[in-house]
Amino acid sequence: MIQIYLVRHGAPDYEPVEGRGWPGMAADSAPLSTEGVKQAETLADLLSGIGATYLVSSPFTRALQSASIIGHRLALGVKVDYDLRDWLPNSTGTWRGVADVRAAQAELDEYDGEWPDGIPRPWEPLSAVRERARAAITRHTASTDGPVLAITHAMVVRALTGTKDLPHGSHEYYRYDATDNS
Repeated sequence: MIQIYLVRHGAPDYEPVEGRGWPGMAADSAPLSTEGVKQAETLADLLSGIGATYLVSSPFTRALQSASIIGHRLALGVKVDYDLRDWLPNSTGTWRGVADVRAAQAELDEYDGEWPDGIPRPWEPLSAVRERARAAITRHTASTDGPVLAITHAMVVRALTGTKDLPHGSHEYYRYDATDNS
């Protein structure tokens, strides 16, 4: 059984994206805010004692920037896995901003993370997030026997652990058994 530390990226700065009027998926290119950089540095110091042997990140800028700060401080290279990306609030990519994402999340919460029977919704169900995140973790834990840091997003952590509203720049311990399909 491999120890996984699911790390939520530091706080992002969406102003460079919103200031240019870029909608929807362009938000994935938002960098960390000054506070987010400090959160990643603090997390690196906090996690330095766990003996991590592997670091994998979501491809989104806020996660990659967090991973690079943490990886540098812990002398770990950064691997990237697309399946650790954030939850998709609308499969059409047409959301315009935070209000649209919050509305999709409110509906996801209303339906306890899953589409109502027979009624597909535009947002990604938590079961799909969980499935892809577990597949990513399985791929990356196969090549190490020590603790793994996975830099990802709150909704991925929620799908894997049930923890809601994980603050930016914090982590959740996750004991992962690749043979467990629950």
